[in-house]
Amino acid sequence: MRRFGVLTGTSSTGAAGGVPAQPGAREREALAAPRAAPAVPGRVRDLRGLGGRGPARLHFGAGDVVVVSGLPGSGKSTLIKRTVQVRGIDSQDVRERWERRMPAGLPYGAYRPLVRFAHYAGLWRALRSGESLVVHDCGTQAWVRGLLARAARRRGRDLHLLLLDATPEEALSGQAARGRGVSGYAFHRHRTTVARLLGAAEQGRLPAGCASAVLVDRPAAGRLTALEFTGRPAV
Repeated sequence: MRRFGVLTGTSSTGAAGGVPAQPGAREREALAAPRAAPAVPGRVRDLRGLGGRGPARLHFGAGDVVVVSGLPGSGKSTLIKRTVQVRGIDSQDVRERWERRMPAGLPYGAYRPLVRFAHYAGLWRALRSGESLVVHDCGTQAWVRGLLARAARRRGRDLHLLLLDATPEEALSGQAARGRGVSGYAFHRHRTTVARLLGAAEQGRLPAGCASAVLVDRPAAGRLTALEFTGRPAV
């Protein structure tokens, strides 16, 4: 099964903002050796294709904001719940809280605006706190990343992108496992947007406002045990 994109660049690992070429066996061992990987501003780091031998932890600066993007069902919420010790903002959590309060059988569309309002109000409060923050993002709302970038910049911190590269089949399987899916139209929009983000990152181009990006596939995401915010990462 082919993912949205395959690295085609041949830039060296030392190129500023470049994506390294796919490593050989010896290089893969060297990449897999560190257990913690700092986020380097202005850089895209590709952890896909390592067979689950990538780093167990990702390090970010204290007060930074990390946005986790990917297809619906790719495992964003699972990753956040498993690895995040700081404040996490996940629209799925908000939806589940509202579902418990609504009458049984009431369609989600009837109260979706309330869920979205509650989610963005909570996000705004979290941004104003100045705390380190991890935000679940569907990827289709570029204005959300813009808001996060401006908020991080105002307090002298950085915004980082953690992008989950799952195949459509993996994402649909994830939706089935959680018992909740999205419409075919919405899924197509997500696929288009995520493919665009991945394509740009594979060429070393960061989304507007992002200081760095980390690309992970399902095995690399499964190996991660912590997203840590401890001091300023060394460039």
